[in-house]
Amino acid sequence: MTVLLTGVTGLVGARLLPRLVAAGIDCRALVRGDKALPAGVTPVAGELFDPPTLARAVEGVSDIVHLAAVFRSQDTDLIWKTNVDGTRNLIAAAQAHAPQARFVLASTSNVYDANNSHPGREDDPVDPLHAYPASKVAAEKALRESGLDWAILRFPFVYGDGDGHLDALPKHALAGQWHPAKKISTIHHRDIATAVQLALSGRFDRRIVNIADEAPTSIYELAALVGESLPPSSAPLENPWHLHVDGSLARSLGFQPRVKTVYQAAEEKLM
Repeated sequence: MTVLLTGVTGLVGARLLPRLVAAGIDCRALVRGDKALPAGVTPVAGELFDPPTLARAVEGVSDIVHLAAVFRSQDTDLIWKTNVDGTRNLIAAAQAHAPQARFVLASTSNVYDANNSHPGREDDPVDPLHAYPASKVAAEKALRESGLDWAILRFPFVYGDGDGHLDALPKHALAGQWHPAKKISTIHHRDIATAVQLALSGRFDRRIVNIADEAPTSIYELAALVGESLPPSSAPLENPWHLHVDGSLARSLGFQPRVKTVYQAAEEKLM
């Protein structure tokens, strides 16, 4: 097995790549410039908008794990270009030079309707308004229609391993005027690695799968875990299922999170 990863210097990729290497997987990384990589990783200099380098990157690989994306940016053109056009370019390279490779796409649970009457499920219709989730829906569609072997992993709020993401959550909650009782699904970096390895085994082939831990947690509690406090409220909670996903499909396919709750992560000093 030889796996090409994109986005290896990002929030998820920088923590996933060493875990895949430790699991004995032969990893190749698409990188721009001279980036420090774990020992044993083969760098391929290039980018998503340079087809010749993509051809070299995918040649001979058994799997592609596509993590590269633009998330929190005011530049919506850059979001669409990277997340959709970049994905299409990588798909085209795989079709031409590695048509037997499995293509695993990292997506987001932000695609689900804020007004859902239940936790977001993989078979729910999705039509998000914001650029990031909308671009991910478009990328998912391009992959599903590509003729390649594929798996799409929809991740909720990612945290852990000192990534600082949870520390920044109270600021975003205040800016978005989120109700402190809103519960959101979460996933630790350790279990992103668990899910990706399952995907590489073929367990999720031709499926969209929500990957989440076992305990959606309130914004109020998450803020407290990082030493912050949010204004309490007893006002009615609108859209109670927003950012809360149903992870039962993943469990039926063999996914079992090792970090089951954010409280476990705190107790085991995995934050």
